[in-house]
Amino acid sequence: MAVELQCPQAAVACLFLLQCLTGGLSIPDPRQREALIKLEISMQTGGQLVLTDAEQRLDSVLFKMKQKEIVGPDCPPAMHFFKARHLIKTSPIFSLLQKMPKGGALHVHDFSMVNVEWLVKNVTYRPHCYMCFTDSQSIRFIFSSQWPKPLPHCSPWILLENLRAKMINTTDLDNSIMGNLTLFTDQDPETVYPSQDVVWDRFEQSFLAVWGLVTYAPVFRDYYYQGLTEFYMDNIMYLELRALLPEIYELDGSTHDTAWTLKTYQEVTRQFTTDHPDFYGARIIFTVHRGVNISTMTGAVEKAMKLQRDFPDIMAGFDLVGREDTGRPLWYFRDALSLPVERGVTLPFFFHAGETDLEGTEVDQNLLDALLFNTSRIGHGFALLRHPVAKDLYRRRDVAAEVCPISNQVLMLVNDLRNHPAAALMSENHPMVISSDDPAMFGTSGLSYDFYEVFVGFGGLRSNVGSLKELATNSIRYSSLTPKQQEEALALWQRRWDRFVSENAF
Repeated sequence: MAVELQCPQAAVACLFLLQCLTGGLSIPDPRQREALIKLEISMQTGGQLVLTDAEQRLDSVLFKMKQKEIVGPDCPPAMHFFKARHLIKTSPIFSLLQKMPKGGALHVHDFSMVNVEWLVKNVTYRPHCYMCFTDSQSIRFIFSSQWPKPLPHCSPWILLENLRAKMINTTDLDNSIMGNLTLFTDQDPETVYPSQDVVWDRFEQSFLAVWGLVTYAPVFRDYYYQGLTEFYMDNIMYLELRALLPEIYELDGSTHDTAWTLKTYQEVTRQFTTDHPDFYGARIIFTVHRGVNISTMTGAVEKAMKLQRDFPDIMAGFDLVGREDTGRPLWYFRDALSLPVERGVTLPFFFHAGETDLEGTEVDQNLLDALLFNTSRIGHGFALLRHPVAKDLYRRRDVAAEVCPISNQVLMLVNDLRNHPAAALMSENHPMVISSDDPAMFGTSGLSYDFYEVFVGFGGLRSNVGSLKELATNSIRYSSLTPKQQEEALALWQRRWDRFVSENAF
């Protein structure tokens, strides 16, 4: 009986049955041990899925691969990603994960979705591109039909086409520019980034460096299309992009407003789905930096409500971005964030919360406050294990955590990804999706690297094809798509999944 014991959701009842198998002091029963092991496996993400014969064969293949990679001193999840990337690239597990249909990417930021090499080789070689060097040892860009006005705390502008024309070899210059647009480094990352303050400062400087390139109207369209392409090439069929919706400028200095920016996202998305019929689409989560004042936040929420009304197909909702530890907590903006409810307007929230290790601070309460504002998902949720009430309520409300493992490691919340808090969440099938946050900043693309860290690091030898399958379907089930759209997307995903399994189940 013990060996065959099945435990769908009634874990307490199962444990009671197991206790009844033996009583008092006795020699441990092997059947009881087997039942306990099966019970734990059944409770993990994907533990309730019944695998087909082909899926079981694929699972056996992956298990053998994982046995080779998980032991020894060079286990990639135990290493900083910058050191592990070359190992992961050559991993047969990673190769399979790249081919796997991963569903949707639900936590990605607008100006860190495209490989920086594309930005440098494609964008900075365009005419009228100027660059200057800041006092903080970063760079800034602008496109202009005439010599731009000086920028405070920046060197005189340099026209890049003139600079390159004087150089015999531009490789060093291009590499130097790339280095300013990403956190990735070939040097020892612990030495380059000795603290959270240092890595976050460099992180924010990189965004500012990218800004002048991607907010130029012709580049903006191309950049977003390229971003969709890179995710599509990594077998992602849907995207929810957190976007600041900035004013976009033209060569003559004129600018377009927020509505134009959102409309452009809509137009490019439609063009991409026309060009790639098996890509389901994309939606935008309008974001505002959490360092703004109450007046600015109030205006942003009002703008978000208007955009939600005018662009219901592309507009998914609203969020606050920026470093939680140094930004204002959600509760500070409670009046502004309460406006939609007061006015009877539906504006879904997708709050970043719990991306911190400052336990007990005002920032640490964001996880609880996000619940009070009925957030649809939680961005990161790294601190969730320290909040048992919030954790239980998120499970009861079926609110998923958007887990971004590589981001959490690079930004110094965790060293060894095997110890990431979401590993514990995954062991009990807590609602969660996997995403990549800022892939270009971390030297990744799409979702495959993050899926690798989750499958090998979080799950160890226990996670299986069922885990991968449920995480992929979660990304559609917890998306902002309507129930009918989710059904369509899941059907499209299932066809691709079945093909993937049949082609790789040897």
